[in-house]
Amino acid sequence: MSGAEEADAVSKAEEVDAVSEPEAAELAVTGLTVRFAGLTALDDVAFTVRPGTVHAIIGPNGAGKSTCFNVLSGVYRATAGSVRLGDRELTGLKPHRIAALGVARTFQNLALSSLQSVEDTLMLGRHRLTRAGFASAGLRLPTARREDARHRDRVREIARFVGVSEYLAAPAGTLPYGVQKRVELARALAMEPRLLLLDEPVAGMNAGERRRMAEVIMAARADLGLSILLVEHDMGLVMRLADRVTVLDFGRRIACGAPADVQRDPAVVRAYLGGAHHRDEPGRDEPEGETA
Repeated sequence: MSGAEEADAVSKAEEVDAVSEPEAAELAVTGLTVRFAGLTALDDVAFTVRPGTVHAIIGPNGAGKSTCFNVLSGVYRATAGSVRLGDRELTGLKPHRIAALGVARTFQNLALSSLQSVEDTLMLGRHRLTRAGFASAGLRLPTARREDARHRDRVREIARFVGVSEYLAAPAGTLPYGVQKRVELARALAMEPRLLLLDEPVAGMNAGERRRMAEVIMAARADLGLSILLVEHDMGLVMRLADRVTVLDFGRRIACGAPADVQRDPAVVRAYLGGAHHRDEPGRDEPEGETA
């Protein structure tokens, strides 16, 4: 085998490895504590997301849900505690290192380019799987062209899976809000994650859009075998999707268990009734879809 043929074979092997189906891994969070200038945002929080399951984190506004997600994705540093995905310690890693280990995230507030096409937006999710170097891609060498074509084929598959294939050529930021939320989910799935973090995936959607998003999330769990951790205010969605629920209030875990058991927990009822009481005060807005 010539040097060129050997290099080509290695390139093909790397491409196969890059798209090998990821294995779901257990996420173990223990003793997670986060303090900001003396304020405790999370206090000794612990929960486990079993492989291939959907785990929800719920709680009133200010309970620490977003802080928890920011620690898991590397945006915030924990003051104490541990976050492990399978046999890998995530605590203290930077966001790109955590993403490289197979953790993908969506955000409550959309951040899509108004000019970039949906296809190119989804291609951003393939970045961690790209093997061709900058020079190879710039020179459009055969291996780089093959890799680009393979990634674009996979992006089109994911777009069909999420239901946005008709928008592939459209500028992502100009699409209806509900479609943009699905594009963001598709971008996360394009990373081929082992663990998917969904931050309020149906926030701001109408009833039909919420149902469509719920169907996609259920399909991602069933067909792709992902572990999914979601923060969501829509309790109907949580009760339908989640295998287990962790409830936070003032940064502490007050309940954890099956959705039906958590919903009946007196501490959870008190937390949500208290939150509803405060939100009824003048000048406070109630998140859409949140119920006790």
